[in-house]
Formats: sequence, structure tokens, C-alpha cells
Amino acid sequence: MSDSILQSKVPGGGIADKWDNYKADMKLVNPNNKRKFKVIVVGSGLAGASAAATMAELGYDVEVFTFHDSPRRAHSIAAQGGINAAKNYRGDGDSVHRLFYDTIKGGDFRSREGNVHRLAQVSLNIIDQMVAQGVPFAREYGGLLDTRSFGGSQLQRTFYARGQTGQQLLLGAYQQLARQIGLGTVKLWNRVELVDTVTVDGRCAGIVTRDLVTGEVRSHAAHATVLCTGGYGNAFFLSTNAMNCNVTAAWRAHRKGAYFANPCYTQIHPTCIPQADDTQSKLTLMSESLRNDGRVWVPLNAGDERPAAQIPEAERDYYLERLYPSFGNLAPRDISSRAAKRAVDSGRGVGPLKNGVNLDFADAIGRLGADVVKERYGNLFEMYERITGENPYAEPMRIYPASHYTMGGLWVDYELMTTIPGLYAAGEANFSDHGANRLGASALMQGLADGYFVLPYTIGNYLAPMLGKAIPGVDHPEFQAAEQAVRQRYQGFLDVRGTRSPDYFHRQLGQIIWDYCGMERTEQGLE
Repeated sequence: MSDSILQSKVPGGGIADKWDNYKADMKLVNPNNKRKFKVIVVGSGLAGASAAATMAELGYDVEVFTFHDSPRRAHSIAAQGGINAAKNYRGDGDSVHRLFYDTIKGGDFRSREGNVHRLAQVSLNIIDQMVAQGVPFAREYGGLLDTRSFGGSQLQRTFYARGQTGQQLLLGAYQQLARQIGLGTVKLWNRVELVDTVTVDGRCAGIVTRDLVTGEVRSHAAHATVLCTGGYGNAFFLSTNAMNCNVTAAWRAHRKGAYFANPCYTQIHPTCIPQADDTQSKLTLMSESLRNDGRVWVPLNAGDERPAAQIPEAERDYYLERLYPSFGNLAPRDISSRAAKRAVDSGRGVGPLKNGVNLDFADAIGRLGADVVKERYGNLFEMYERITGENPYAEPMRIYPASHYTMGGLWVDYELMTTIPGLYAAGEANFSDHGANRLGASALMQGLADGYFVLPYTIGNYLAPMLGKAIPGVDHPEFQAAEQAVRQRYQGFLDVRGTRSPDYFHRQLGQIIWDYCGMERTEQGLE
């Protein structure tokens, strides 16, 4: 890697001044000139929908591509617990600097500090933005916005909408996107998947897509392309991601020269419903917010077959409270996941397959009452009971870690541009903000920060010098060659005429990755 490629472009000055310094010095695009620039946004989750809506409202000509039938089906909708912001509404000592420090420390000091401090700064604006859009955040009795704790923090900075925060935030962003579609400033392509990126003279000139209904392969040219396509957690096969989540867009960009950073940093979420059988296709996330009131424990002795209610307190191991008293059950995700694995590996797992640990709400129900617990977590309890047939009000939930989020992603600089000029990556698709471990409730924060408050500023630095310059059209030989390669690749898949489905191989590969590149990795296993 040469230094000429990996230039982070982090501005000078103190850490608290970098973002303000950047905005003071950045290039501007005249409002009347913005409509001369076309921007492609791939993905319609929080990062994609917010980026597309904001850039369209600024005046850019925007096209959005999603493989869903509606942008509302983007996987951001599955986020449950909340979104962080350093508002300090509780008066418990929170600040931009403390959110910055918690995020850096939670990521094992492997994040780019300039990007993370910017994230903490704009978190203040995100809540105001989403409240103005009508997102129904939980409120206290007096009408003020409520907050709760999340893993890796000793403060209550997480804003939430029951266990549906991602869904409510996505609906807010989608409303803004739909408004721009109605105004004609955004063109939406649905049921269309990116199958390649196109570079001309070292610059991203556009993308090649395939219509998932008709199979049509088509090229699209633009001045800039933004990938908001999520992470690669489904490499494990069994994960909390939807089955159609994939890393095709980022992978194709990588094949065209975009550097990939920290692919080994994958987050294993500690609170998921354990695998029930070998035919299962995905795992279900139970929000980390449950650890606010639920206590995690396993039997003190290996091989204890008694139901949870029959095991006395003296014979229970509340191992997170014992090992990490400062954080207790809200220890960071990586620490909590490894502790759960150690407990199960020691023969103290619970459930029919002995592959889980208890998340017990008996104390909370006794202290607060079942109605308060239902008000906070009712939809999560209902989902758990539908899936397992067990009543979490009467007996502990069973949880176990599962692949959930990927901190690694396409390398980007301070402006969120990859190593291919003109190609950007936002949200989970990039690597910059979470280091080796993401704190709970920070994924929604990053997606909306990148889309609403970062990319609309930074993309102008690249576009301003391009004013009046022609860009390659879809008739350029590079587009034609990319289309032909795509058609040949898909025809090759059909010509195999195999007897096993792609899922067969995906399941085998996922098991190998989970066994050797999951929570525990050894030199021997990796080799």
C-alpha cells in the first residue's frame, strides 16, 4: 500500500475542532449547479435513504437502487434497542467527549479518532432531526424524551421506540426519501441489484445492475456513487441478518480496486435466540436493551438439569455481574459474548441443546411489576414467545451469541470516499467508526450521521472541481465490457446445472467460518 493511496484527509486542529475546520474550508457547489451532478445511491436503509433524501433536497440529481420491492424493507428496520446521542437529558455527566471516548474505548482503540469525534458531535443533531420527522421516541411521564442504558456505557444516552427503534427511524427517513421521489428529484429503482462497479481512468464512473424480475442487465453512469449496502455478517450463514443481506456491492467494488479494511472485526451479539436445529436458516436478535432489566446467569454446577425456577440463588452464577461489576449485565458485546461461550463450553449451558444462557426478568418483574416490563419490552417478549413457545414472564429467556454486525468494511477517508475516486461508502459498508467492537445503539447513529450530516457536506469537495467536465456515458467501452462480463458470469452459473443449491455451500462455508473465525480464533484453526 502506498501512502499516496491511503490518505485519510483528516483535517488539522484539535480533535474537537476538526469537523468545524473541515466545513469552514470545504469546496462549495452553487445551488444552481447541483442539479448538473448525478449521484447514485445503492441501498435504501438508514444511510442510503437519508443520504439520498438530503442530497436531493440540496439539489443534486439522485438515483437510488434497492433489491427490495420497497425501501422500507431495508434491514435497518430490524434494529431494535435504540440510538445513542450525547444529549445529557438525564444530567448524568454525558457529553460529546464522553460518547467519543466510550466509542473509541469500546472499539479497543482501533477506530479513526477524527471520524468518531465527528460522529459524537452530529449525534446531537440526529435526535432533533428524527423528532422533527415525527419518530415516536419513548417519552417520560412529563413528555420529555426518555433514554436508557446500553452495553459498554455507564450512562443513559440511548433514545428508543420500544423495541422497534430501527423500524421507526427507517420510516422517518423513508418519508423524506418518498417526498423527494414525489418531487421528481430522486429516481427509485427497486428489485434491482448492483452486480458490478465501473471505473474509467481510475475513477468510479457508475454501476451495472441486474433486474431481479426480468434479468435485464443495465448500466448507469454518474458523477459519484455511494454504497450504503450494509455488512458481510451473512458470511457466517447463521446470523441475525436477513437472508437476502449480502456483500455483493462492496465485494464488486473491492474487486475493482477499493481497499477493504479490518475484515476480521466481526461482532458477535450476545443476546440472540439459540439455534434450535440443523435446518435453521437464520437466528433472531433479542435487543441488547433487555439487559437493562434482565440478569444473565447459568447454573453454578455443570450438568444441572433442574428447571430455572428450582435452582436457588446460591447455586446460580450471575457471571457478568461477578466478572465485570462496574458494567454488570451491560458489559460490552464482545466481552459478554465470550463470557457466554465460556459458560456453555464449561458444560453449564441451558435449554434442550444446552446451547444457551438464561436472561432472567424475575427480579425486574418483582421490583417494577409485569406491566412496566411489558411497557418497555412487550413486543420483544411476544416475539420470543412466538418463536420458542416459552413465556419469558414466567421463565428466563434463553440467549446465546450470534453473528450480528461487521465493523470491517470498505476503507474510506474522512470524506467517506473509498480508494477509488468518486466511490463512497456509508453506514455499515465502511470501516471507520467502530474499531474492533461496536457499542450497542451506535449502528443507527452512524447510518443517520453519514447520510444526513456528513456525506452531503463531503461529497461537494469531490464534485465542485468536476463542474463543466464531461463524464463517461453508458456507451463507453468500460461499461460495455462490464455488462458482457456480468452476462457471462450469470450464464456460467446456469450452465453448471448442479444438483445442490447455493444455500448448501453457504451453510457449509458458514459453519467453517463460525468454527474457526467466530468468537474464538487460534493460529492452528486459521491455518
